[in-house]
Amino acid sequence: MTSVSCEQGINFVDSLKVSPFCFWVAWSLASYIKKYAWSNAKTEDLWAVLEEGSGEPVKKLMNLWTKQKGYPVVSVKVKENKLVFEQSQFLSSGSHGDGQWIIPITLCCGAYDVRKNFLLQTNSETLDIKEFLGDKTDATSAWIKLNVDQTGFYRVKYDEDLSARLRYAIENKFLSATDRFGILDDSFALCMAHQQSLCTLITLMGAYREEPEYTVMSNLISMSHKVATIAADATPELLDYVKQFFISLFQYSAEKLGWEPKQGENHLDAMLRGEILTALAVFGHEMTLNEANRRFLAFLDDRNTPLLPPDVRKAAYVAVMQRVTSSNRLGYESLLRVYRETDLSQEKIRVLTSLASSPDPKIILEAVNFLLSSEVSEFYMTVEVKTFLLQVDKLWSDWAWETDAAFISHLI
Repeated sequence: MTSVSCEQGINFVDSLKVSPFCFWVAWSLASYIKKYAWSNAKTEDLWAVLEEGSGEPVKKLMNLWTKQKGYPVVSVKVKENKLVFEQSQFLSSGSHGDGQWIIPITLCCGAYDVRKNFLLQTNSETLDIKEFLGDKTDATSAWIKLNVDQTGFYRVKYDEDLSARLRYAIENKFLSATDRFGILDDSFALCMAHQQSLCTLITLMGAYREEPEYTVMSNLISMSHKVATIAADATPELLDYVKQFFISLFQYSAEKLGWEPKQGENHLDAMLRGEILTALAVFGHEMTLNEANRRFLAFLDDRNTPLLPPDVRKAAYVAVMQRVTSSNRLGYESLLRVYRETDLSQEKIRVLTSLASSPDPKIILEAVNFLLSSEVSEFYMTVEVKTFLLQVDKLWSDWAWETDAAFISHLI
């Protein structure tokens, strides 16, 4: 059994708690432990006990989840006060799969106390939701979220009608942080698998402009970098518009968090501050670049200045490199000076992961050569350093073969 199938089994057993036979799970597990105490048992013995207690085809369910590859995506659309569900195998390659599962579906409609649980046992099923909607037809009360609290091991693809309602719910914080994360994560995965358009994903991302939770916002930032990379390759003429969209998306949080720690803030706010400002620097936000360079100059004069606390130094370093070119190397030389003068490993890594942020390929090539030099110990060639350098995919394709083959061996 692979680690993926183990995770499938664990997640599926967890999802039984919210399935139609959830009340039997605890009783059945207690019965199983009592029956096989001081003796050996097989996996099938557990399924048999759960099946006996629930009256449901547990063995068939678990075999489908643990003995076939992958997991499903459930597509859902509204049709005349009915929800139409279709399942298919999710493949990140975008190719078609023929897998089929029995899926414990959970959904809520307009509020978390209006719920429905059932088993999706065929490729397509319909559910009448008139009793849940009543006379409510506006987006405020009629949003529908599947896989409540992300307890199920499946992706969800919503039609445009349901997507619009969910965007409204996200903007107004009607959904939990877990569900906001799940909707975004599913949409990104579907987009990467060519099952959903990039336009649909970007439209959804716009609903997270005032997102307060670190885990959701951090995921949003990570996705924005990947979307920008895709745009640079597929439609370079639109890249500036994409960057401006992400700048507008992150400005609210950046203004709210500021550059300096606030009294009583938690560590997640400090982490988010650094990630948000770094993203704005990467996307070329002029105000962020100007402020970062101002604070960096103060830092060069006084390493203990409160103007550049550790959690935002990476953002400042990236901003400095954004303005470094072959004809303007001052920022690059200043960062090398910081690297050489500090004894702190974390500070050295901050510098190393920022050097590839210049828009000038010649500077990036010089940064690569520096990484290969005797000045950089193998200790500092962390996964973070290697990954950050490989994020410059477009530039990499243009000049990678000009670099030393030794660099390739460092990345393997």
